[in-house]
Amino acid sequence: MGTDIKDLKKPVIQDPKKKESKPTSRKATSIFALIIIPVEFIIAELVFHYIFGDPSNFVDNNPAGNPLTGNLLGTAYKGGWVVPIIMTTFLMVITFSIERWITISRAKGKGNLTRFLKTIRENINVLNIDAAKKACDMQRGSLANIIKAGLEKYQDMDKVEGVEVEKKVLAVQKELDEATGIELPMLEKNLIILATIASIATLLGLFGTVLGMIRAFSALAHAGAPDAIALASGISEALVNTAGGIGTSMLSICMYNFFTTQIDSIVYLAGEAGQSITHTFAYHHSDKSNK
Repeated sequence: MGTDIKDLKKPVIQDPKKKESKPTSRKATSIFALIIIPVEFIIAELVFHYIFGDPSNFVDNNPAGNPLTGNLLGTAYKGGWVVPIIMTTFLMVITFSIERWITISRAKGKGNLTRFLKTIRENINVLNIDAAKKACDMQRGSLANIIKAGLEKYQDMDKVEGVEVEKKVLAVQKELDEATGIELPMLEKNLIILATIASIATLLGLFGTVLGMIRAFSALAHAGAPDAIALASGISEALVNTAGGIGTSMLSICMYNFFTTQIDSIVYLAGEAGQSITHTFAYHHSDKSNK
């Protein structure tokens, strides 16, 4: 018996656990971001004051004086209060890169994605939808979730009678688009943090350098006589901020581009699988309608 067209208007009862899983996961990710940023700022401050500012890094064990020759920790300490902020952004890049790597690795599921997609196509081509759904259950991950949603809609539309094939295909495509819309935000979450750091880290470094240069020239002006050594020391301390900011920005840009490429690959594979599902459905049902 086929499903009557009236059945399309009936509300579909969803598994409440399935509905709650995504919002809970997103909320947990947001809480993680809100907690980790202040924690990393505190860590940066402690490292700045108690490691960089350790008296053993300075002449006469005096943090207010000059750092020992060649001592990078002491030199970084003299960079001023902007240094802990740049250190915080660096720690954020490391933390959120690890977090995104774990999330995207889970989204890929188990096994090779290309081989998984090949299995899905082979099963769809012989109209073995149940086997394709079983492969999704074994693979897991975001790509498998998207494909399985399309396959379930495929089977639902296959039972419906009295509806044009084009409308059924659109229903399957809409289900695939909605599933992609659910999975994609989780993959892209927190990437905005990496993108923001990529933009502001360099500016923070330049800001710290300008402040350091102001201090260096101001001290030189009050000293009365030009002191090339003091000026060179002040400039090197100021440039620590620029080096830290540029290095953090470079790392952030690299990680952002890497993760967006990984996400684009998942979305592309989902699109390929979606085309296979909709094209097979349209071809199979057009054959039926012509008989």
